[in-house]
Amino acid sequence: MSIPKELYPSQDDLLYEEELLRNPFSLKLWWRYLIARADAPFRKRFIIYERALKALPGSYKLWHAYLLERLKIVRNLPIAHSEYETLNNTFERALVTMHKMPRIWVMYLLTLTEQKLITRTRRTFDRALCALPVTQHDRIWEPYLIFVSQKGVPIETSLRVYRRYLKYDPSHIEDFIEFLVNSSLWQEAAERLASVLNDDQFFSIKGKTKHRLWLELCDLLTKHATEVSGLNVDAIIRGGIRKFTDEVGRLWTSLAEYYIRRNLHEKARDIFEEGMTTVVTVRDFSVIFDAYAQFEESMLAFKMESMDLSEEDEEEEENMEEAMKENGVEEDDDVRLDVNLSLSKFEKKILDGFWLHVENDVDLRLARLENLMMRRPELANSVLLRQNPHNVEQWHRRVKLFEGNPTKQILTYTEAVRTVDPMKAVGKPHTLWVAFAKLYESHKDIANARVIFDKAVQVNYKTVDNLASVWCEWAEMELRHHNFKKALELMRRATAEPSVEVKRRVAADGNEPVQMKLHKSLRLWTFYVDLEESLGTLESTRAVYERILDLRIATPQIIINYAVLLEDNKYFEDAFKVYERGVKIFKYPHVKDIWVTYLSKFVNRYGKTKLERARELFEHAIETTPADQVKPLYLQYAKLEEDYGLAKRAMRVYDQATKAVPNNEKLGMYEIYIARAAEIFGVPKTREIYEQAIESGLPDKDVKTMCLTYAELEKSLGEIDRARGIYVFASQFADPRSDVDFWNKWHEFEVQHGNEDTFREMLRIKRSVSASYSQTHFILPEYLMQKDQRLDIDEAKDKMKQAGITEDEMVALERQLAPAVANDTVTTKEARTAVGFVSGGVESQTDRAAKMSANNEDIELPEDSESEDEEEERVKIAQKDVPSAVFGGLIRKREEDEKDEKDERGDDAAKDKDGESRLGALERIKRQKRGA
Repeated sequence: MSIPKELYPSQDDLLYEEELLRNPFSLKLWWRYLIARADAPFRKRFIIYERALKALPGSYKLWHAYLLERLKIVRNLPIAHSEYETLNNTFERALVTMHKMPRIWVMYLLTLTEQKLITRTRRTFDRALCALPVTQHDRIWEPYLIFVSQKGVPIETSLRVYRRYLKYDPSHIEDFIEFLVNSSLWQEAAERLASVLNDDQFFSIKGKTKHRLWLELCDLLTKHATEVSGLNVDAIIRGGIRKFTDEVGRLWTSLAEYYIRRNLHEKARDIFEEGMTTVVTVRDFSVIFDAYAQFEESMLAFKMESMDLSEEDEEEEENMEEAMKENGVEEDDDVRLDVNLSLSKFEKKILDGFWLHVENDVDLRLARLENLMMRRPELANSVLLRQNPHNVEQWHRRVKLFEGNPTKQILTYTEAVRTVDPMKAVGKPHTLWVAFAKLYESHKDIANARVIFDKAVQVNYKTVDNLASVWCEWAEMELRHHNFKKALELMRRATAEPSVEVKRRVAADGNEPVQMKLHKSLRLWTFYVDLEESLGTLESTRAVYERILDLRIATPQIIINYAVLLEDNKYFEDAFKVYERGVKIFKYPHVKDIWVTYLSKFVNRYGKTKLERARELFEHAIETTPADQVKPLYLQYAKLEEDYGLAKRAMRVYDQATKAVPNNEKLGMYEIYIARAAEIFGVPKTREIYEQAIESGLPDKDVKTMCLTYAELEKSLGEIDRARGIYVFASQFADPRSDVDFWNKWHEFEVQHGNEDTFREMLRIKRSVSASYSQTHFILPEYLMQKDQRLDIDEAKDKMKQAGITEDEMVALERQLAPAVANDTVTTKEARTAVGFVSGGVESQTDRAAKMSANNEDIELPEDSESEDEEEERVKIAQKDVPSAVFGGLIRKREEDEKDEKDERGDDAAKDKDGESRLGALERIKRQKRGA
């Protein structure tokens, strides 16, 4: 075969060719040659590759580069092109020396997979697995599994490959199961999945749990029940039900669905019923019940459709019978001899008339569905009872479900009292026994009701109160049927104390039942006392009360009831003894009601005849009563003294009460004290009490309230100055920003009864109190303070004129004579005067001046620190007398005037003159002119 000219080495190739002639086995030279001819046509490079590989057949680098270029050429060619066969031959030649190179095998296998050469590809995969070591098989199996998962590959081939792969790596069995499911190979998929679940050492590489795999198996078995055989599906699903308790409802419905798909409908109903009676959660019950109801509805609908079709079949049978008669076949002939009958028709003929083989069973199926719906509440209640069989409330609800069916109710109660353990019961177990007995009672069966109660009182309940309730219910039943003696006998029997022998035997056993503590049940004794009071005698009732007191289970109410019983029967002293026993037994706060009742009964009974004894009782009661409970006793004590004793003693009791009660009740106590004192001794007597209350340490708000009441009293008595003094004192407890009512009342008081000076004094105190309550003092300019004060005074004058109060003439005269500054301004020192008691009425100018000059808030500076003015005063200024010649004749006239003034004013004036002589000449001349 002639080689084209262009494939021969060119002039540029001579250099590489000469080097290769000298060293033909150098990979480096061949590789440099190929790189230099990278742009040459592939046919020319093909010759170079073939020459190089002939010289170096074991070079992986050359084979890999050659195969890549071959693959690049066939990339865009159709599969049937001849270049693919050339490529495959090249791979085969390469694998002669490169059979241990996995990359060459992978390239070849992927190429064959794209060519869809199934048999050749499969055999090549097998050759690769045989040629490569086991450590490199994973690189081959991955494309191998992709190849066998393609469409067109025979299922048997894929199965064999997957089975071989599982021998290499069993952990990928989930991929095989997934392949089987996708290939609709349900039998082997179920078997493989079951084997996985049976393997305790299996670990899912896909993160699936045993529970999820189990559900997948159940779904596979139930949805393909007819295709899967050889597995005990019932045992598998039941094993899952026992093992996985969170999806019990779904597993039960899966098992029922399995039997439904196998046309075993009655077996499916049994599974549904078993599931509903075994699940313990409402969620699982709802799943099963809904599936069961849907199954019954679908079966009913299917049966009704099939009935329509069966009518047509009956017509066909009638036609066939007529045809048989025409052919001479009698109806009485044996159908077994008729070879023309099909199997279905043969069964129909054989089973015709059999009661279980009734085709028209729509009514039966409808009754089944209705019965299922009616049973739902009962079945749901059974689920809750399976969760906790000791739930008393659920047993009561179950009995209500069977209302109208006494037999069913009795059976339910019997099961309940047998099942419920009183020590584990949720609720009150004795109510089951009581309701059981009342069921018999409602049906007029008193004998059986007594039997139930007799069994109920022998049960060891958790608490004594439960057993006492059963005894009380039994006695009430006897009372309802007018068996009074029987009721009293029951109470005597219930309250009887166990004998010493019984106590010893119980102590030896170590488990003390509640029956041993029943004789100390307060509820039982209370009921017994009520029965004795209604049905028994006084002596028997007193004996029961005494027994209660001896057992130390009495309550304050029982003490009071016992005393009232004795009082009703005219045993007053015995009743008072019972009260005495009560106050000795109980402490506060329980004894409060006994004391109040005892004292009121004693006072009502004896009044003033036994006054000293009553006083002793009150004193004793007050001594033992805490401060927060003593107020009613003091009031009752004071009422006794007012009605039967001395008023002074009553006042003393009130006085003691004001000191004994807590601070929050003192104000109310003082109000009562003042009211009673005013009524008995008159209003003036109350002044002492008011002063005592104000100085007794009441809270500030109560002191303020008391001061306002006191001021109103003084105002009503005409003591305006005293009322004003009280307002001044109370002002220190009233913040003008929050307690506006107090200042409004004082404002009204001054408008009605005061004058300008008292009103100004009120404003001064108000500002002082406001400054003392505020954390930051704001010093306003003087002209603003004067302006606000003028506005307040003018407003007060207008209100006084509107009220018809004429201005006092003396006040007007004083205002005219007073300096303007005194009328218009209030000094800062006066505004800062401390709040305290102030005298009522108008202050004199001298008093005001003294107050203004006395500043209580002056800062006391140290002796070393002196003001500049004081330092100037301490400096001695030299003075020089002016010669008389300067004044001339004026000096003689001055001496004469001084002599005359001495004669008129005496020695004191002479002293002033000496002081005046120190003045300057101009000042002395001005004074002489003013004197002339």
